[in-house]
Amino acid sequence: SSIEALPAILDAVGNDIEVHFDGGIRTGQQILKAIALGAKSTYIGRAFLYGLGAAGEQGVTDVLNILHKELDISMALCGERDILNVGKHNLVNPDVFDR
Repeated sequence: SSIEALPAILDAVGNDIEVHFDGGIRTGQQILKAIALGAKSTYIGRAFLYGLGAAGEQGVTDVLNILHKELDISMALCGERDILNVGKHNLVNPDVFDR
């Protein structure tokens, strides 16, 4: 999966390039995981399109609100209040990604 490739990509580019993650993000937990692994941000294309197709502008707003709430709750469960403090230490088994 693309999330498994993220650490290797970050190792390859070092601090020279800002890496943004796009690859099946559908929940706030997946956003947290990508950020914890080192991505600077994520994209939510599919979720955005599902919301747009289901309910137009309000559907997109609902999707963004759901993702925000899921991310907020996930961060709270990890003991984090600031997204800038999220890192590999927030993952239960970060070594899974160091293959």
